[in-house]
Amino acid sequence: MDSETCAADSAQSKRLVQDGKVYNTPIEVTLEVIGGKWKSVLVYHILQQPLRFSELKRLVPDVTEKMLTQQLRELERNGVISRTVYAEVPPRVDYRITDHGASLQPVLEAMCLWGRGHWQHIGS
Repeated sequence: MDSETCAADSAQSKRLVQDGKVYNTPIEVTLEVIGGKWKSVLVYHILQQPLRFSELKRLVPDVTEKMLTQQLRELERNGVISRTVYAEVPPRVDYRITDHGASLQPVLEAMCLWGRGHWQHIGS
């Protein structure tokens, strides 16, 4: 979808209502799924390879365990990641990207490029 198509969606006032929440633009839907401080960062890391909770905590040291758990559950509920529990002692759980979640890769790459350019812009 290009920017003209997204703008056309907004101009036509198409609305998506899901679970009592109204979305006026596709951007709002995207931000609902990957918005916030941690979700995009977590997806970025999980896109590289399946990761365990402790590995994610090391990669994103500023996130609290409670917030990490919450964000992972929301990403799983939205079909972006899957959670696999292995029948081992102690139990092992890993998180991996789903096919649907993998479709976010170009979005996150674009965000990364923009962020790098912005960082250089404000640093000059």
